[in-house]
Amino acid sequence: MDVLAKYGADILAGGLDVVFCGLNPAASAVRAGYNFASPSNRFWTVLHRAGFTDVRLQPREERRLLKYGCGITAAVERPTRRADEISAEEFRTACLALEAKIRCYAPRSVAFLGKRAFSIMMSEPDLDWGRQPTKFAETIAWLLPNPSGLNRAFPLDELVGAYSGLRVALGLRDLSRSSADSGTRLTGGAEEVRERPSKAQAVRRSDA
Repeated sequence: MDVLAKYGADILAGGLDVVFCGLNPAASAVRAGYNFASPSNRFWTVLHRAGFTDVRLQPREERRLLKYGCGITAAVERPTRRADEISAEEFRTACLALEAKIRCYAPRSVAFLGKRAFSIMMSEPDLDWGRQPTKFAETIAWLLPNPSGLNRAFPLDELVGAYSGLRVALGLRDLSRSSADSGTRLTGGAEEVRERPSKAQAVRRSDA
């Protein structure tokens, strides 16, 4: 079977709390058939330790993310071994399609993993981590460090801290400390981030 036939970067549903947007699919993800499948990638560990999930999901369980109000997509669809193989022109070309996708699924926020895609697409060279003053496709945008094992600038604890900051701003309960319903909200949280309620669809068809 063609490995491309069983892989899809998008794990999406309407009205999610956050869509995590990677730069592009890794070659290891395409081979495995699941996102963030490399043993060195810290995405699933970081999501759990940051409180988005009550268990550390395995890559093959990626569609369970929808039940936690989270989704996954990629800025550019072309898979590569390294993200730096994607050119600036590819990001600019992919921008319209990504904006249309975000508008279609209407998440409360979109979190770009790494600065490069957002920086190029928005023509903003100097960016800080965290919430951005400029929205993407009318959706609140965040910049989070890339959890790739190649990103040695951010140790695990710093990644967890950055992702936890997004969870807190969204007003989501810390599920790493409890197995309570992921829809429960904290009483605090950034007001604008909570400007529209989550409508995350818990039921999605399973892969064939």
